[in-house]
Amino acid sequence: MKEREIAGKVLEFDDENFMVNYKDWDASIATALASEEGLQALNDRHFVVLDFLRKTYEEKGTGPTMRRLTKESGVPTKELYALFPGAPAKKAARIAGIPKPHGCI
Repeated sequence: MKEREIAGKVLEFDDENFMVNYKDWDASIATALASEEGLQALNDRHFVVLDFLRKTYEEKGTGPTMRRLTKESGVPTKELYALFPGAPAKKAARIAGIPKPHGCI
């Protein structure tokens, strides 16, 4: 575990750069983490995904699978890849402040 200062807060991160305590997260942290991931700015559609990830994590103790994310969040696969290029589920989980979802490579 390592500590880093993000948006004026000292936060703990695991070895893969996922936040350890998801309750420390807020929109300013999301914006800073998104910038680190190469995203210019977050919009309402990004937050639909981030909020869905966080809600699922709070309810189930893990982030949703890619399939569930696209089926239940209201954000289709193509848009998800446009919002979070590369590995959208993993990248979005990191920005949402939740641990790496099970089954994520």
